[in-house]
Amino acid sequence: MKKVLCLLAVPFALASCHQSYEKTEVLAEPSQVTYQADTLAPPAEAEAGDTYATIQENAFRAAAREPLSTFALDVDRASYANVRRFLQEGQLPPRDAVRVEELLNYFHYQLPAPAADSPDPVRISTELSDCPWAPGHQLARIGIQARQVETASLPPANLVFLVDVSGSMLGDDRLPLVQAGLRLLVRQLRPQDHVALVAYAGAAGLVLPPTPGSQPEVLLDAIDRLTAGGSTAGGEGLRLAYAVARQNFQKEGANRVILASDGDFNVGESSDAALEQLIVDERASGVYLTVLGVGRGNLRDSLMELLADKGNGNYAYLDNLDEARRTLVAQFGGTLFTVAKDVKLQVEFNPARVADYRLIGYENRLLANDDFNNDRKDAGELGAGHTVTALYEIVPTGSANPLVDKLKYQTEATSPTPPSGTDVLTVKLRYQTPQGGASQLLAQPLAGAAAPIAQASADQQLAAGVAEFGLLLRQSAQRGTATYASAAQLAQAGRGPDPEGYRAELVRLVGLAEGMTPADQTAGPR
Repeated sequence: MKKVLCLLAVPFALASCHQSYEKTEVLAEPSQVTYQADTLAPPAEAEAGDTYATIQENAFRAAAREPLSTFALDVDRASYANVRRFLQEGQLPPRDAVRVEELLNYFHYQLPAPAADSPDPVRISTELSDCPWAPGHQLARIGIQARQVETASLPPANLVFLVDVSGSMLGDDRLPLVQAGLRLLVRQLRPQDHVALVAYAGAAGLVLPPTPGSQPEVLLDAIDRLTAGGSTAGGEGLRLAYAVARQNFQKEGANRVILASDGDFNVGESSDAALEQLIVDERASGVYLTVLGVGRGNLRDSLMELLADKGNGNYAYLDNLDEARRTLVAQFGGTLFTVAKDVKLQVEFNPARVADYRLIGYENRLLANDDFNNDRKDAGELGAGHTVTALYEIVPTGSANPLVDKLKYQTEATSPTPPSGTDVLTVKLRYQTPQGGASQLLAQPLAGAAAPIAQASADQQLAAGVAEFGLLLRQSAQRGTATYASAAQLAQAGRGPDPEGYRAELVRLVGLAEGMTPADQTAGPR
């Protein structure tokens, strides 16, 4: 077999290496890495099918018996971009590709920011309105706003680009799209930021050691030379990327691996459980993980989301270059710089105001109630400037259409006495600083009467329209009287400031979905 010293002949070039590596190691000089030539593997067949985690939608809970609802925050937005891709290609997305909380969190809401003199990097907001798809029900919105930090004031970044260059990454919507996105990110870097590049196919190799942002031409050259071919050793690539990040750890900085892949790992650790354990073991180092999913036909969305959740990071799906720009440029701080980690929400419902409630979305982020005070329990991370939205559908006490008839054998003497007052609910939030330590507690009650949805804020109308859209796409059993026309009307009413046109795009996507959906699926009995 002929061995090729490809990085010695062409600095940082994987193009002439045929993407199969003889060994994996972290070296000071990339020109010392030796690669083994091999035969390219064919690209994965488009018919192989994307994979999504099964979602069992949240059911209604009786506030008198289960007054607490606890979950971890989720800032992922991948589902919205993936849904958009399906609709723009003329087909409805699979039901489990639709994660309603990720549709909600794709949009930036006009929430009050933490006060400049507040020690807390997050702030809670609440609003209550009628529920548009369930007459007599109410919709409670909880908004979390993270502190915005100017780019110049962000700490130094220690980033490792981990790029899948296997055969399944062939195609314009895969490796070339990743390269274009990373080029945009490189142009945002500051001199104090450092980037290393790791690539993996049959094995993993260090393409470029940590290089300062003041040398963009070196970084861009390394990115440009990547080509796809070979099998996929994702576990080996992750291990090497974390090793590089640890060796160059910035104690007061942002340390992060940015994985770009379709998730089609087939060499070494390839099961979800093995890769999850690898990430859980590595996150203790303080290195966070951002996952950029690309491609179609063999996208392992379920795995990509799992890795991001377990890696204290976020997951974005890049369906086009504009989404790459939005994720890596417009939301540079939120994507890469964490201001609060292990963020959990616990909502306590007042049985005097709430008979039943249902959390919309967040099915894979639910926590046990006693996890809320357990600082060892992993939860979600908030980046600089991030907003997070959660919606609860509420059946008010005394509703003319209760979910369950009044019980025959229960009396006031044996039922818990509901607390007095006008509060509908109280939101509690726990977070830790990025450096760890004891968690901090915030609380915010929601009181007052529900506003008619037409008189609610633009953000409330937008969130209601997005949720209604998601329920219809999922053919949810809880969609009630939802219609695409109603979702579009709410989205239009909630457009508000829309400088980049994302809210207008939502209205257009609702129209596309309506045209593809059989009439008997647009509404259903509760």
